[in-house]
Amino acid sequence: MHVAPVGGTAVQDHVALAEIELCGELIIAASAAEDRLSLASIDEVLRVAEERESAEV
Repeated sequence: MHVAPVGGTAVQDHVALAEIELCGELIIAASAAEDRLSLASIDEVLRVAEERESAEV
């Protein structure tokens, strides 16, 4: 059996961590909403407009 060495050598997948963070934010927004989130609300939580603006620059 192989055990990861002690000492903090874990590899971090930054893309996966960012996706997990966005999913968490979406879950929080959905739980705080009184009704279903609109597509515009989902885009706002996921910062879609910000991504589009930074891609255009």
